[in-house]
Amino acid sequence: MKKIFTLFLMLLASFSMMANVTLSDKEILVKLYEATSGSQWKVKWDLSQPMTSWSGVKVQNDKVIALDLQNNNLVGLIPAELGNLKSLQELNLHKNQLSGSIPASLGNLKELKVLDLSFNALTSAIPESICNLTNLKTLELYMNRLSGQLPASIGNLQNLETLAVFNNEIEGAIPASFYQMKSLKTVLLNSNKMSGSLSADIANLTQLTNLSLFENNFQGQVPLALEKLNGLKEMNISYNKFNGLVTKKLAMLDTLNMTMVNESGVAYLMNVAVEMEKRPIVAED
Repeated sequence: MKKIFTLFLMLLASFSMMANVTLSDKEILVKLYEATSGSQWKVKWDLSQPMTSWSGVKVQNDKVIALDLQNNNLVGLIPAELGNLKSLQELNLHKNQLSGSIPASLGNLKELKVLDLSFNALTSAIPESICNLTNLKTLELYMNRLSGQLPASIGNLQNLETLAVFNNEIEGAIPASFYQMKSLKTVLLNSNKMSGSLSADIANLTQLTNLSLFENNFQGQVPLALEKLNGLKEMNISYNKFNGLVTKKLAMLDTLNMTMVNESGVAYLMNVAVEMEKRPIVAED
């Protein structure tokens, strides 16, 4: 009997410890405030007041559903505890001074529709866990120092409409799963270190209106399948190493008229025939 009672006390203590680990939404926001030098924010929070009064915080049924702290002088690391804001639908930390890596815990925010961490100093690779955010419509990570490759399972983001990861140090090829993201409207991957070819499967992205791959190391044939994207309004695939055939229609669609970089790193303008038929592209001297 004594052993059973002792076991009961141990279990009770264990449950108590687990309960203490679970933080309220307000406690999580306090962690963010402390981790990012809240006393130096442009618009500060009064931590003695209810979080409903805090600037940039939207609350519904005592749960934080939106957090907009853009351009507010947040300095430091993004705390992993943010991944416990289970009801969060929008996280906007655009244009601050955040550093370190993107916490993998953000992949727990299953209700998230908007994730904007752009214009900071974030480093390391985009965590694979971001691909768990199947409700995400906007992913903006541009103007950071992110490296590594795009997550292989990025195609899981079937509701994504905007993918903006330009001006980073992303390497490698576009993942095969990318070409199954049929909700994509805007893709901005320019000014990185990406390589490989652009698949003809780009034709799957029937909602695409803006495609920018400018200033990377892509090579191979410019997919004629791009012509199948009737909604494509703007394209910039210049300053790469593409070659092969191209049509006047595609050349006119490209913002910089097919300016490419050869193996010596020298920019040149591709000659494009004015006729309707396709002709080989020849580099000008």
